[in-house]
Formats: sequence, structure tokens, C-alpha cells
Amino acid sequence: MLDYLVVGLGLAGTCFCEVLERQGKSFKVLSDDSQQASVVAGGLYNPVILKRFTLAWKADEQMVDSLPFYTQMEEKLKVKIDHKLRVFRRFTSIEEQNLWFEAADKPKLDPFLSPKIIEHQNACIDAPFGYGEVNHTGRIDTSQLLEAYSAYLRSNDKLASEKFDHALLKIEKDHIGYKSMKARRIIFAEGFGLKINPYFNYLPLHGTKGELLTIHSRELRENNVIKSSVFVIPLGEDRYRIGATYKWKDKTNIPTDASKQELVEKLQSFLKCDFEVVEHVAGIRPTVTDRRPLVGAHPKHPNLYVLNGLGSRGVLLAPFAAKQLYAYSNSGVKIDEEMDIDRFKGKLV
Repeated sequence: MLDYLVVGLGLAGTCFCEVLERQGKSFKVLSDDSQQASVVAGGLYNPVILKRFTLAWKADEQMVDSLPFYTQMEEKLKVKIDHKLRVFRRFTSIEEQNLWFEAADKPKLDPFLSPKIIEHQNACIDAPFGYGEVNHTGRIDTSQLLEAYSAYLRSNDKLASEKFDHALLKIEKDHIGYKSMKARRIIFAEGFGLKINPYFNYLPLHGTKGELLTIHSRELRENNVIKSSVFVIPLGEDRYRIGATYKWKDKTNIPTDASKQELVEKLQSFLKCDFEVVEHVAGIRPTVTDRRPLVGAHPKHPNLYVLNGLGSRGVLLAPFAAKQLYAYSNSGVKIDEEMDIDRFKGKLV
């Protein structure tokens, strides 16, 4: 009898498994790698919504909780995943500068927004009004993390690469059965795959397609993240991640020429040097109507749980939500009500 069966090994599933590891719980993971959002993500951790100069939901709490979590994973896996990067918000007017100063005076934002204007330095970037700097920022290499963690679990016989068949799940009073396995609890961390989960597909997970480019430019020589109409994220070796798009109708992982053109045009609106597109990827972000995660137990089957809906801020949300779900599923500690799926129980038919 396992303590947990985990379905899905994106960022949410990986962080939950690591919580289980640290608590000494027995578990097995089933994953078919069908969801690509965590793999192709930009991976930025940034507590501020740079379109409106506001603090993201509970981002201050998540920063304190999540960054040490990844540091410990680096030590465990012996790989570098946390890259400290400065994030510069490119201003387009004096008015934007003034709005930045107003936001920086607010108590919650004061630790994260520098009150100094960063002057334009890079001749390849058109930035006549300079930049505002966000403090305590960086990038988690999600692809490297998932690859290393999958290898770790596989070497310990805790990962099976297979598609989960919901029709084979047997729900008993005090455990679940799946094929030859039994577990006290099952955690669904399927990303956008939740849409075909017959137990949790009543939840309003809509999914937003995001596409990103990787460019190569020897001229650019920029070591900081630049946020303008798109993000420019330095990856090293003259490569930069450019993103991202937000599309609500297309639910495939197939990159499109239209989105590539959109990203290139937005980049060229402020980048004044040559570059070459060397990669183009896409994934479906698990987004929710109220922009809060989906965490909790099924209303009718208390040994079925969900960990999903991390959207575009999964790097900060994943450890935060995973720890709360573990505390709830193991000890009954209440989940933050804003992300508890109890808020949608009226939608279950």
C-alpha cells in the first residue's frame, strides 16, 4: 500500500513529489509527458505584475517559501536550476515612470520595486525613458529541473512512463486501486489534461496557449531580463527566450506561424539589431477563470485530490500549493480558501 499515487510530472507534480520525499512518504508517479507547459515555460520568478505594477497574488509569501525549496532541489539533484537575473521593465513614457514611482511607495511593493530609474545603456535596445528594476528576481530552468527529477525518480523506481487510464481507477473507502497498485490517496497533477479527467473536469480550467521563441544574437549582449511588449530572457551563449503569446481558442501544443510573427514584430518594435530564430515551442498553460490555483479534495471522493491551475506563475506557486495540499491530505490542515476547489463545488453535477 502506497501513501500516494501521483498522476503527472510537470512542475506541480514534481514539487508535490519532492514534498513527499522530504516527509518520507511512499509514492509512485505515472506520467506520459503529454503536457508541455512546464517544459517550455520561461521560468521567470518575479513577484510583480509588470503590466499594472501590482503585486501578484500572495507573491511575497511565495517568494519566501519557494526559493529555498528550489535551492534544496539543486543540492539534491546536483544541477543548476536557479539563475539569478535582474528584471528591467522598459518604460514607454514619462507617465509610466510616474506610475512606477507611485507603486514603489506602496508598502507591499516597496521591497520589490527599485525607486531608481535605470538609464538606457544597450545600443541594441530602444529605451529612451529607461527602465524600472524589480528586485529578487531570476529564472528557474524548468526543463532542466523536470529532466533531472524524472531521472532521479526513475532511478529509484518511483516513475512509470505511461498514460493514466481513468476508467481503471477503483475507488474504495480507505484507498484507491489502479492496475496492480494500491494507494491511500491519489493526486491528479495533469495540467491541461485535467479536461479529460472524469472526476475533476467540472472545474473551470480553460487553458491558455503560450508560444515562445529562442533567438540567437551576437550583437545584443544583454545580461538582464527586459520586459517590454515581450520578455527577453538571457539564456547564455548569445541565446534569448522571447515570449509569450496568450491564445484562448487553440488548445494544441503545435507552434503557429501567426504567433511566431506576432512575437517577432513585438520584439522588433524595440530591438535594433539582427537576430535569428533558432527554436519555437508551444504549450497549454493550465489557467482558471478566477486566476487562482485548483487545490483540494474531490467533494464526493475524499481520497482523490487535485493540484492544478498554476497558470503563468507556476514557478512561485508550485511549492507553495504543493506544501498546502500535502498538509491538507495528510493532516487535514485547511487550504487557503482562495485556491481551495471547494469554491467550485456547486458546479459538480
